[in-house]
Amino acid sequence: MMRDAKLQRRRFSAALLLLSALPFSTAASGQSAPLRLVILGDSLSSGLGVPEGYGFAPVLARRLRADGYRNVEVFNGSMPGDTTSDAATRIAADPRGYSADVAIVELGGNDMLTATDPSVVERNLNWIIDGYRREGTRVVIGGMLSKPELGFVYNVTFDKLYPKLAARWGASLYPFFLQGAFGNPALMQEDGVHPNAAGVQRIVAGIAPLVERNLDAASARRMRSAAR
Repeated sequence: MMRDAKLQRRRFSAALLLLSALPFSTAASGQSAPLRLVILGDSLSSGLGVPEGYGFAPVLARRLRADGYRNVEVFNGSMPGDTTSDAATRIAADPRGYSADVAIVELGGNDMLTATDPSVVERNLNWIIDGYRREGTRVVIGGMLSKPELGFVYNVTFDKLYPKLAARWGASLYPFFLQGAFGNPALMQEDGVHPNAAGVQRIVAGIAPLVERNLDAASARRMRSAAR
């Protein structure tokens, strides 16, 4: 077990070096190339249980186009069932594939559902966000809240890790990804965990302004870089 942990840390470190060495995926081509928005999450952002075209990524893409953000490529790198460790392993295996100008990191729910130690969740998210920030990527954190059944200590420790990470890395925080949908039967699927199509619309309406501010900042950064 200790040997596996050391091996994973070495792989993480090697991938981090790769990420830090990567150029912007679109900056070198000038402002005409689209900004790349990557969604790195689990089943909540993968579109699980909703009709094709009505998941988080396509609905957000349509919202961005409607708001005038037509030069944005949206890549959904979310995977149902992923923990923070799973997502970190995927990035370590293919850092270039997840390179972005803006990244939405929506992870931690599956860790929480299995009562994973919050320090493990924080370590994995810290590694992911660190890699993105070293690349120059703007990061939007889609936060999660823990179940009351896990107890007061777990709730407090888990819930505060998202604001802590946002403050540490200067990332934008959307405190609860399911805000406005969770707990409303009209906006959630029968499992009470995943949003239905109407719930996805509500989530996008809430988070889109934050995403757009980060796209504006990424575009401005690219323009400053091109002017040098």
